[in-house]
Amino acid sequence: MEMSEEIYANAEDTADDGANYSVCENSYEDVYANEDNLETQRTGSFKQSVSSGFNTKGGRCYRLTAVCLLLLCVFLLTAIIVLWIKFTNLNTQIDQLQTSYNNLTTERDQLQTSYNTLTIERDQLQTSYNTLTIERDQLQTSYNNLREECQSSNVMAGVLVKQGWRFFNSKLYYISIEKKNWTESREDCREKGADLVIINSKEEQEFIIKQLGESNWAWIGLSDRDTEGEWKWVDGTELRSGTGFWYKGEPNDAGNNEDCAEIWTFPDKKSWNDKPCSYDTQWICEKSVS
Repeated sequence: MEMSEEIYANAEDTADDGANYSVCENSYEDVYANEDNLETQRTGSFKQSVSSGFNTKGGRCYRLTAVCLLLLCVFLLTAIIVLWIKFTNLNTQIDQLQTSYNNLTTERDQLQTSYNTLTIERDQLQTSYNTLTIERDQLQTSYNNLREECQSSNVMAGVLVKQGWRFFNSKLYYISIEKKNWTESREDCREKGADLVIINSKEEQEFIIKQLGESNWAWIGLSDRDTEGEWKWVDGTELRSGTGFWYKGEPNDAGNNEDCAEIWTFPDKKSWNDKPCSYDTQWICEKSVS
């Protein structure tokens, strides 16, 4: 701008001084030419400066962008690695949790089965307990009844013993003093709430012989009046062949009329004899203590 002002000042001075026209014209042409050259130089310098500036800034931006991209890649790679590690750990934990879940499920099922089994056993034990309680109560009732019966029986037995009855193995025996035939003897026993004696054991046989005394005999509750040879007791049970305490050679049904049995007091314990039922003799009654 200072150069332009000087040029314009010189031009004014030249015009004022009246220099010739050609010189002034040449001067003006030179001035304008110089001014155009100067302007061109300025424009070129500016463009060069701008271009150079752009080149410098573009390189810096490129490098900055590259660095940012590199850092971003590193960050992303790091993030991917971290996420992969976490993913792997999570998968491992999931597998462990699944295994634990399966184990717990199995244990739960086993516990449920055990619980069900114990519940069934408890119910069975409760049922058994209830059954045993009922049986206990029934036994207690039976015991009480038996005790009362025993007390009554003992009282009755005591009374009967005073009346001539003999006690042996929970049974009472009455040996008559009178003599009657077999049928009448049985009727007398029934009137006393008993029946003619049924001998079931060797001990009972020995007891009766002992109670009869020496050289004596009495009717017992055995006969074959219904069917010859089929000896039956008064309760309907049959005397099996080869059993009993028959004297040697008995029963022989002498005279085809010996259908009732009596017991003798022989020293030999085999002392049964068959005899006509119409004969009069002593008899033995038997009843249970109840």
